[in-house]
This record gives sequence, structure tokens and C-alpha cells, in this order.
Amino acid sequence: MNNLILVSHGDFCKELKNSAEMILGPQENIYTVSLLPNEGEKEFSEKFEAITQHLDGDYTVFADLMGGTPCNIAAKKIMNGSAFNLYAGMNMPMIISFVNASLVGNTQTFVTDARESIVKVNDLLAVGNFDEEDE
Repeated sequence: MNNLILVSHGDFCKELKNSAEMILGPQENIYTVSLLPNEGEKEFSEKFEAITQHLDGDYTVFADLMGGTPCNIAAKKIMNGSAFNLYAGMNMPMIISFVNASLVGNTQTFVTDARESIVKVNDLLAVGNFDEEDE
């Protein structure tokens, strides 16, 4: 499987990985880098570098927030010559889709899958698209 690095403010990335593992089982190729409240760019950058140096450039990065420090630091690495894909706005469906695509060798559609997973359930219920017999 391809390597995936989750970066976020606080421990969101760690907890998102834990939640994904509840569904998918242990994921040895998913790494996390948290920007903690008492840290700045320097500390986060050092932690990110420590994770990436043993992956030989074979990784994708999902960040919690476009324009946030974790995403910006990863983007600076790309601007300075690192070659990896960086996506902002990570969520659980993205991670599940990424892992599934990696396991079966399909084209990765995790961005589309993440967008399509955002649903206002009230609208589905109001229209009657939810059938209790389908449960």
C-alpha cells in the first residue's frame, strides 16, 4: 500500500487514523503529524521531516485545513522541490477510499468519494429516500 501522512492541528489526525482503523483494521502505512498548541512551525516541520525521511518520497499527505500551518508547511516542502501529493480537507471517507484504492490497485478517487460523502440526511429523510426495510 502507498504511504499516507495525516497532518493536523492538535491530535485530529491521530484520532482520525484511530477511527479509520476501527473500520479498516491496523494501518501500518498511515502516519500522523500533529501540530500541538505549544508548538510552532519549526517543531512541526522537524516532526514532519522525521516521518518523511524514511519513506523515500513515496507518500501522499492529507491535511486538515487549507491555509493552516500543517498544510502550509507541507506545501513549502513541495515548493522547495519535494515530490508528493498534498490534499487539504481530509475526512474519514477520503482515508477509507485511499486505503481501498491502494489495496486493490484502482485509480484513487478519494477526493470525489469525500465530496460525495457529504450529505444532508434531513433532505434524504424528507424525500422518503430512506427505507427502514433496507436496514
